[in-house]
Amino acid sequence: MSGSASELARRLGEHAETVCREYLSNGYRSGNHWIVGDVRNTRGRSMHVRLRANAKGPAGKWVDEQSGEHGDLLDVIEASCGLTEFRDVADEARRFLALPRPETVRTEREAAATRGSPDAARRLFAMSQPIAGTLADRYLAGRGILLGPQERCLRFHPGCYYRDLLTGETLALPALIAAVTGLDGQITGLQRTWLDPSGTGKAPLADPRRSLGHLLGNGIWLGLDPSAPVPVMAAGEGFETMASLRTVMPALPVAAATSANHLAGLSFPPGCRRLYIAADADAAGRHGIERLSQRAGEAGILALALRPQLGDFNDDLRHLGPASVAACLRDQLIPDDARLFLPLG
Repeated sequence: MSGSASELARRLGEHAETVCREYLSNGYRSGNHWIVGDVRNTRGRSMHVRLRANAKGPAGKWVDEQSGEHGDLLDVIEASCGLTEFRDVADEARRFLALPRPETVRTEREAAATRGSPDAARRLFAMSQPIAGTLADRYLAGRGILLGPQERCLRFHPGCYYRDLLTGETLALPALIAAVTGLDGQITGLQRTWLDPSGTGKAPLADPRRSLGHLLGNGIWLGLDPSAPVPVMAAGEGFETMASLRTVMPALPVAAATSANHLAGLSFPPGCRRLYIAADADAAGRHGIERLSQRAGEAGILALALRPQLGDFNDDLRHLGPASVAACLRDQLIPDDARLFLPLG
């Protein structure tokens, strides 16, 4: 599929300087970068937008050196215009690029809740079913992820709508639904992973994973009991990374923040004393880890990194096996935590 968020971002990148002059008007050009205070168009010098593609990456990518935030030109449009729904962001990008706006198709269910809101997330979750015996269950097992029936944040939808953000084409495909919740256990958003109906993995889409709802500060929690303190936990960016850790350490509560930026803002549960952060190899992941570690230290929480042997812990689980992952983790956990969460080693 070519009509996706990444395609819209790529097209915006072809006109990066013009986009910056339109949406970051308080900045200025310096060499191959547009310099501005932040993604909300504040005056300053902290944020750099790459105007032409080079060896460091494509045009339109940006980073805020002060906050550690990063993203593409769709994020610029979202923040500078004060938009909250991605549908509105995509419409504004199409307007800027002079692309036709796709005809809107709404079902009765969609009309009952604002698209992309927490209410829409809760409605979609309620329409889904437990994953046991479904394509979602088989997908996770194929990734080496084995979770117990107590993980109620996971559901399966046999025909979840996927909307091509560029053309407006809508497909109905099976999807793994993961609830994003606050520390009180209330659903604030969702992450949808569309699956290939043949059972061979993710659906062949340009962006087969999308989130909706209110994500900042919240996460996909596995093993969280909102009524009990959580003295030790692990957090990371991706759901499959954290579900892999949960597979190997089923007694350890874990949270997937869904993105590096959201990882940086994850809320800490009451009574948390130690936070293990699953590291990713990319620069975006490092920014999220550094900011989360800083916030943890300010809250009196000891933050420790967990580093995979391959690209991430799901790669380790699939290619090296759970015993190898457990041995790797044992060397990185505090001894008391290793005895508690890896008792069989």
